Amino acid sequence: MSIHVMKPGMQTTIQDLGRYGYMNQGVSVTGAMDSKSLRVANLLVGNDEGEACLEMTLTGPSLSFDEDLLIAVAGGGMIPVLNGKRRSLHTPLFVPKGSYLHFEPIRKGCRAYLSVAGGFNVPVQLGSKSTYIRAKMGGLEGRALEKGDVLDLLPMSDHANKLVQRLAEDQKPLHWRVAQTIESTTDQPHLIRVIKGSHFDRFTTESQKIFLEKPFQLSTQSDRMGYRLETEESIELADSFELLSEAVALGTVQLPPSGKPIILLADRQSTGGYPRIAQVMLVDIPKLAQMRPGEWIQFTEVSLQEAEQVYLQSEKELAEIKVAIQLKGI
Repeated sequence: MSIHVMKPGMQTTIQDLGRYGYMNQGVSVTGAMDSKSLRVANLLVGNDEGEACLEMTLTGPSLSFDEDLLIAVAGGGMIPVLNGKRRSLHTPLFVPKGSYLHFEPIRKGCRAYLSVAGGFNVPVQLGSKSTYIRAKMGGLEGRALEKGDVLDLLPMSDHANKLVQRLAEDQKPLHWRVAQTIESTTDQPHLIRVIKGSHFDRFTTESQKIFLEKPFQLSTQSDRMGYRLETEESIELADSFELLSEAVALGTVQLPPSGKPIILLADRQSTGGYPRIAQVMLVDIPKLAQMRPGEWIQFTEVSLQEAEQVYLQSEKELAEIKVAIQLKGI
């Protein structure tokens, strides 16, 4: 079984939940920018929630299929159009042999995730299928998809085969509602919750107020490695000090000499030498992943205990989604 790439889209890569355990050797974690949407897309087709998907950015690919398949698309920025008919996000889709799939842009969100029952048959490198373009590692030859690529697939599970038969016989799409990470389009800043970073107290009182009270705009100079934020007011240290490079994490907010924050994301480096003013709460990373350049962010402080409670609640909701999907047919 395989999928043929007719058009690759803006930047379409194979991603899973990431490559862990090698940051001490300088190997980036990579993985999905919006891990929640990837997990939901996989659950909808009966895959392990960490299976690799296609991560699609703003402009999705055009694909053709040479076998009956079961797919799902979760996230935002686009909706699937199968054989000329618009289909829903966040629901299993039966794709008959010979079908053509493309994506129609929408105003909300930035990234969508295409799962295929069984998963993509690409090599596992250092425990992950994720594409790390800078190192030419993982995914399909360590790069984004190109026109003419053929994506080999793994066999579908028995559960997925049964659902394919059911959908093929009924000829009716399922409508399964699951949690989404996309906020409504609005002129108001997206609220992003942060914990104070290890160097927060080294910044001036005025800079601390700016960081937590003023909005920041997402720069066009942003990518999977990190989001650069624009502001009219520079954030400054109270006193200059020497800082050795230290380990950084997903969501670390650094302040380079420009005084404009950088939020480190999926393709981040392993260490950083800039002061760390804050750490984005893990649950809000998917929200960041769905933001587009030009949108606004407003930071708000939470405690470590609050962040832990919200994380546990989020994982509980995903577990409930998994159970609900299993009860409805997979």
